[in-house]
Amino acid sequence: MTSKTALQLEDPYLNFLQDNLRPETPIEVLPLAGDASMRRYYRVIEGENSYVLMCWEPFDATTYPFLSVHTHFHKNAVQVPKVIATQPELGVLLLEDLGDLTLERKFWETQDQNLVIPFYKQAINELLKIHVDCTNDYQENCTAFKIQFDKDKLLWEMNYGKQHLIEGVCGKKLSTETQAELESIFSSICETLSRRSKFISHRDFHSRNLMVKLGKMRVIDFQDARLGPIQYDLVSLLCDSYVDLNPEIVNELKAYYKTQFEQKTNQVLDNDEFEYIYQIQIIQRCFKACGSFASFFNTRNDKRYLHYIQPTLKQVITALLNFPEYKFFAEYLINEGIADVEYDKL
Repeated sequence: MTSKTALQLEDPYLNFLQDNLRPETPIEVLPLAGDASMRRYYRVIEGENSYVLMCWEPFDATTYPFLSVHTHFHKNAVQVPKVIATQPELGVLLLEDLGDLTLERKFWETQDQNLVIPFYKQAINELLKIHVDCTNDYQENCTAFKIQFDKDKLLWEMNYGKQHLIEGVCGKKLSTETQAELESIFSSICETLSRRSKFISHRDFHSRNLMVKLGKMRVIDFQDARLGPIQYDLVSLLCDSYVDLNPEIVNELKAYYKTQFEQKTNQVLDNDEFEYIYQIQIIQRCFKACGSFASFFNTRNDKRYLHYIQPTLKQVITALLNFPEYKFFAEYLINEGIADVEYDKL
């Protein structure tokens, strides 16, 4: 097997491909833009077939979260990519190629947002399989059941936002009083969320982790799945930093989720309670997203995500204004000019 590209894979990776593809067929290997993690992705083209090679560090196949969650999701009909082959000691997986059409790209290619509603409903259908079917099918060995969005994890995410955005990118030195006020607010937010009923959560259910292949929605990047409130994933999808869904469509999709959830579970969601937690989850999830975007700049000088901070932070502030008890946090972000920084010009 020979590689027809200037990007020459190291011999162990080529040997892995040779063992799992047709050895007589030349291949072309192209780098793919991966997610924000340290995993590396390549498209492997073999004649008329193509695959995705995912490279990371060596893993234990019996406990590797990607495979553990993949097995559970696939068992419950979640549309995940097929796993063609693995070599744990090398840290590689060969996966089905889902193409390049993400839900994000589908959104921006469409002039009329109403035309993407069917695709978002498909995404919600997959999300409901994760939340309801996968949660109800308890499997002790699935890593998604072993970790959760408890108060400590949710609080870690909010402090990550404070560290990388407020203190890091914005260079703010917090006074003792400000630090105490923010700690109290963060603790209240995370305590409220942690008390909610927990379902399996994808953890990163946004438009870049949803692929459209032959008109059908497929789910990727699910290895961090854990137990959490249903609103966590719903906020990830509907308050997505990468797209700009208009409020009417967001409300329609929330209503669709609630209706379908009630049908699948035979239980009625309290609308006020659902919306109350949804708004608090916006504060927590979107502030954490701002921290992630800021961290890429702080830790590796990656500026590609900076322009997502300002609109995402405005979603945080809009949600905060619904809660008088969190007024200090909103006023701090506004009065310190953090919401007005032109991050993309840093």
